This record gives sequence, C-alpha cells and structure tokens, in this order.
Amino acid sequence: MAKHTVTLIPGDGIGLETTAAMQRVVKAAGADIEWEIANAGITTMETEGTPLPQATLDSVKKNKVAIKGPVTTPVGTGFRSINVALRKELDLYVCLRPVLSIPGAGGRYTDVDLVIVRENTEDLYAGVEFEEGSPEAKELIAFCEEKGAGTIRPDSGISVKPISITATQNIVRYAFDYAKAQGRKKVTAVHKANIMKLSDGLFLKTARDVAQEYAQDQIAFNDNIVDAFCMNMVIDPAQFDVIVLPNLYGDIASDLCAGLVGGLGIAPGANIGHEYAVFEAVHGSAPDIAGKDICNPTAEVLSAAMMLDHLGEQAIAERIREAVRLVYSEGKVITADIRKATASDAPAASCSAFTDELIRVVSTLA
Repeated sequence: MAKHTVTLIPGDGIGLETTAAMQRVVKAAGADIEWEIANAGITTMETEGTPLPQATLDSVKKNKVAIKGPVTTPVGTGFRSINVALRKELDLYVCLRPVLSIPGAGGRYTDVDLVIVRENTEDLYAGVEFEEGSPEAKELIAFCEEKGAGTIRPDSGISVKPISITATQNIVRYAFDYAKAQGRKKVTAVHKANIMKLSDGLFLKTARDVAQEYAQDQIAFNDNIVDAFCMNMVIDPAQFDVIVLPNLYGDIASDLCAGLVGGLGIAPGANIGHEYAVFEAVHGSAPDIAGKDICNPTAEVLSAAMMLDHLGEQAIAERIREAVRLVYSEGKVITADIRKATASDAPAASCSAFTDELIRVVSTLA
C-alpha cells in the first residue's frame, strides 16, 4: 500500500463534520493518506476576500487529487459557484455519480445500480450570462431579432447554452470507456433534441457517432428525451446502466436518481479531468444543522471510497463500502435522516456515533 498526499477542502457548514468523519473512516480502513488542508467557501470569502484562493487551486494541481466537503453558494446573488469554478480551472469535464441501492437506507427500490456521467464544462452552466437591462443584453436581443433567430422580451436576463462537438465527444467516450472497464452493458444518451435541434441535436448526433466507435465492444447504445427519461427512471430504473447527459440535465437527473435510493445523504460523486480529480459529497452545506453533530457523513465516506479507487487502493475502497452496507443493513446505528426515511424505531445516532460504528465494522474487515 502506497502513501498518498491528497488535498482536503473541508468547505462550509456540515462539511467540517463530514470530512472529519471521512478522515477517521479512511484511516481505520487502512489507507495511508497525508491530508493537505486547503480552504474554500463562504467563510473563506469572509476571511480572504475570495471563495476559492489561488493557494487551494495550487494545492490540487500539485497533488492531482482532492476531496471536498460541501460549500455554500449564494442563491441569485453573490459569488459564482465554487464547484463550477473548480471544474473550469481544472478542466474537470466529467461529473461521475454512481447510484446504488443500499439495504436499510430507505430507498424506493432495492435493485438500482446505475451511473450518471454528466458533462461538466459547458451547456447553461458555462456561465455565459447577460444581466437584464444591460447594454450587452440589449445588443444580443437586437442581434437575435435582426438575424431572424427569434424575439426576446426586452426585460430578459439571458443565459447562453453552448454545446460543442469536442466536449460531447469527450464525455461520451468517457461513458463508453467507463462502461467497458466496469463490465457494463449499455450507454444511454439523454437530450432534448426534439426541441433544441441545434444544441441538443448536436449532442445527440455526436453521441451516435461516438457510439459507432465502440460497436465492436458489444455495448448497447440508445437515447432518451430528457422528460421521458425522468418518467422512465421513476417507473423502472433497472432499465438503465450508464447514462450520459449534458450539464444541466445531468445535474437534475443525478439528484433524481439519488432520491430513488435514499437521498443525497448517501450519494457520492467525483469530478474528473485528464490531469486532476476532485471527489465530493454532492449534498449542500446545511448551515442550519452545522455543528450539532447530527449530519450524515455517508456521502463523504463513499466519495472517499471512489477516491481510493482512483488512487489504486481498490481493496480499501471496497472495505469501506462493505462497512457502509453492513451498518445500514443492521439498522441499529443510523442518523436522523435515515431514521426518518425508513420509519425506524431506532434512536437517531449522532454523526460521531455513526462514524464510530463505521470504524468498528471496517476494522473487523481489515
């Protein structure tokens, strides 16, 4: 087992608690990790004048691998999303979200086993926006009308939706390569090409072209219109395997899928590029419960397992996942969110007590 240096970004709110719990579990599972602490988030904004200091980016670039807790992003005003900034700065073009049923987690299904592969750098999340009433917005409105592209109300804020061949090829190839490496059988591309023919239409055409490159690998390919996909996912998630989506649909669909297996409290995630990888729990910072020792650290712990897979420590990663499965299936030490989801009579465990139980179980598996 090698020693690894990993950048740890605790984040805001409950991130301080969930990342501390994660560190304890990773150590108990036998991983040799040197944590290099770096700051980001709303507290960092208050103390350093920026939510994402250059020193944090430099740390990730040096170590190549990072794991972060949730960070607070103001809604409607204030600084842009730190997650989006990290993805842009580090070219983390893949958002990888495994969705797996855990017995005892309160999921609506017991057999979900799928993976969301979300394009992470463009679409409506590219951040190309024009404020209502600004000269740029007025100019764009006039340009669209002049070119016959359509009429936009003069009091509109405008967001641009870029979809490129390059980014689509990258994400669809990643989806097929992932399916091939993991022994999965099908890739589904999700789009709205029936309406947005020049953006989502390009995504679909490019996805179909890339699928032909993998025809010899016997990985099936199909596509779903995004609204039909959501309905089909709720009705029968077992029909899906690897799902590749543009940025916005991927963000929505990944949370929808998490809801099928117990919620964001158990949903791990990773943002992966050609050089760097940042792993994260995908839930919010929950400032209303921060510091109360009642949050659920499972998503952060499972994100660490994904990180260990990435670092080549698959045996330790699987040990952590097995410990999570065993603690949940026993159902005696569960946090308040899972207690509510399962209508359990067991008393709600604190974050610390749940972490202690995970450590006890993972130690027996070492």
